[in-house]
Amino acid sequence: MQDNDPTRELPRPQDPTLFTRIFINRNVPLLALAQALSNTLQTMGLTTTPIAAFAMLGPDKALATLPLVFTHLGLMSGTVPASLLMDRIGRRAGFSLGSVIGIIAGAVGVTAVFQQSFWMLCLTAYLQGISISFAWYYRFAAADAAPPSLRARAISLVLFGGILSGLLGAESAKWAKDLLAPVTFAGVYVMFGVVCILNLGLLAFLDIPKPVKHVSDVPARPMLEIMKQPAFIVAVLSSMMGYGVMTTLMSATPLAMMGCGFTFEEGATVIQFHSISMFAPALFTGHLIVRYGVLTIIGIGAAILIGCVLVAMSGISFQHFLLANVLVGIGWNFCFIGGSTLLTTVYRPSERAKTQAAHDLLEFTTTAITAGLAGVILAWAGWSYVNLLALPMIATVLIAACWLYMRQGHVELIPMKS
Repeated sequence: MQDNDPTRELPRPQDPTLFTRIFINRNVPLLALAQALSNTLQTMGLTTTPIAAFAMLGPDKALATLPLVFTHLGLMSGTVPASLLMDRIGRRAGFSLGSVIGIIAGAVGVTAVFQQSFWMLCLTAYLQGISISFAWYYRFAAADAAPPSLRARAISLVLFGGILSGLLGAESAKWAKDLLAPVTFAGVYVMFGVVCILNLGLLAFLDIPKPVKHVSDVPARPMLEIMKQPAFIVAVLSSMMGYGVMTTLMSATPLAMMGCGFTFEEGATVIQFHSISMFAPALFTGHLIVRYGVLTIIGIGAAILIGCVLVAMSGISFQHFLLANVLVGIGWNFCFIGGSTLLTTVYRPSERAKTQAAHDLLEFTTTAITAGLAGVILAWAGWSYVNLLALPMIATVLIAACWLYMRQGHVELIPMKS
């Protein structure tokens, strides 16, 4: 049977003790903590940047989410160089470089707020996005080192570390908002630098060998050939659309809540619970994928996203905003971890860097577009139309998952061999 035959049974973990000794005891908890610190930056930026931009703009507030677009542009433009660079210099060096860029972003952000410069705030967001583009490879660093049957769980455990960002990010933004009073929000960008410095110290203990060049009689395939695989298409669509839906609602929520009369602190609380809901399910998502299949979990994630839209469109109370953001976090978790896990089945070791880079490039291109559309649609049409934007993306995920299931049935989680 061919190596890429997706109909084989998913093997059970053969040596969980080995998994526990190698991954739980060192790399996975370190990567999970690093993921938590990175997502703390993202939560602080999401909570603060649209409100800071809103205050800097004139009467027309349609560009209030533009800095978030720059964050996603940074993610988009950084993801390919980050993957290829780490393939050359190693994961730890690449992750450390990302933290250094985050420190620079914090310094630029402080200057932007003091000078009330909207375009410097956009530059801050762009640098923050580049920094985070390195950090999103923490999940693949764990997956690449794990046995094939445990890769879904390794990805889940690393992303579970992000639950701390829900506790740290919004609370840090609340606490640091007036740290450099009377200049509001400058302290938040000081915290950017502090968090990145902490992350640098943490990464020093990471023990991931530098990449080994794979020698094989089978040459690496062109990227277009890899991208034509049905499993690649569905993996990318699940991650792209799941992340796109979350970005659409998440980007607009702080501004929509402010327009409904809620305070900064109330908006930060909603984002806090949203961040927790993004990562808390990761404790068991990997187990669910192994038990029920990756396509089932992707489909459930899409169904949860539909529930989010229905809640968001049914009212504008604090409870509606809170529940909608919790649901979109859970739906994203299932779609994103499902897509990331499915991706590990479509490439050979020699194709790893470029395939992972292509996946994340397409994903963050989508988030950049949806972040920009969310602000414009919110300003011109209102909160309900922002939610309507999510429905075609959710439908795409459901159709793609059903298509692959009917085409191939159960999808195994064993990667291709060289």
